Amino acid sequence: MSIRIATFNMENVFRRPTVFRLEDAARREEVLGDFAELVALLDLPAYRDGDKAEIARLVEKHRAYETDPKNPPPIYVNQSRPGKDSGLFRTSGSGKNTRVEVTAAGRTSWAGWAELGKDDLDIDVVRNTGRVVAEVDADILLTVEVEDRLTLERFNTQVLAGAFGRRPYPYNLLVDGNDSRGIDVGVLSREPITSVRSHLFDTNPARPDQRLFSRDCPEFEIRLDGTSLVILGNHLKSKSRDDPELRLAQAKRVAEIHRAVLERTPHVLVAGDLNDDPESETAAVLRDTGLRDVMSHPAYRGLPGTFGACKSERDKIDYLLLPPPLWQRVQHVGLETRGIFHEEIKSFDTVTSKADAASDHAALYVDLDL
Repeated sequence: MSIRIATFNMENVFRRPTVFRLEDAARREEVLGDFAELVALLDLPAYRDGDKAEIARLVEKHRAYETDPKNPPPIYVNQSRPGKDSGLFRTSGSGKNTRVEVTAAGRTSWAGWAELGKDDLDIDVVRNTGRVVAEVDADILLTVEVEDRLTLERFNTQVLAGAFGRRPYPYNLLVDGNDSRGIDVGVLSREPITSVRSHLFDTNPARPDQRLFSRDCPEFEIRLDGTSLVILGNHLKSKSRDDPELRLAQAKRVAEIHRAVLERTPHVLVAGDLNDDPESETAAVLRDTGLRDVMSHPAYRGLPGTFGACKSERDKIDYLLLPPPLWQRVQHVGLETRGIFHEEIKSFDTVTSKADAASDHAALYVDLDL
């Protein structure tokens, strides 16, 4: 039985918070700071006059009362049951003259929450993402940066099956994780998924005062012709606002989870976007478990990287790490780069700019003889 396993940071199968496309770093920090302040104020059990005034100022400043899909506000207050007497606030005026009056007495007197405004999915970009997935045609695909299970299922049935005429995956699973931006790790599979477990990362034991990890490690168990295969899916801390110690602590936790799962089955692989190169401490921690990177297998003859130009090992941040029993079963290793837009890469004819690229990551896959 030959089976193809792949990992792909799909990048565009979630709605991006508009704040993260602001080019001005100071403006991004301002919006994020205001968002944190608004969330803290809204959680107060009772709103004093000063609290109400500040809530109203922040809502007005960021148009947090507005629902315009063509120009979404950077911050939005979602009120579950807005009404004259049941909402957080009421508005008067329109456009730049809109004024907000907070009518709620405190947190328990209204239902809803504040969230970062999001762009709509770009269907042309999502189709290019689908083209990559269709070309790879994996039996099991670890999907990184997907918004939720419903989005993954729509991608499966409407893009893969609808736009490309491919047989949709009969099994798909995604469990909402710890990432506050809603970018999670899921799986599409042609083989039955028998169990799933989400390992939430704890605080960094080396730095107990550090905030909770923003990521987690889902464990997907898949039944292959009577044999259990476990995939530990990952999306470790990015190098944006880099925190190498946090990423290293996450990798150490993944190694612990891997060792624990090995007690149940020898067929445990680690996959996903580790956001670090092969010479990093992050990668070394996982190599120390005995796992081996498929791109170092003699069967691989492609580019050394998986991100951007993919021209050097410094561009390698995506991994399929196999245990010894599976390493012996490798038939072929491949890298699908045509969804990337880069002057040094031959792209699909539908990928004409960074704006419509499927991702800035390549899809990495391995064929195993099981």
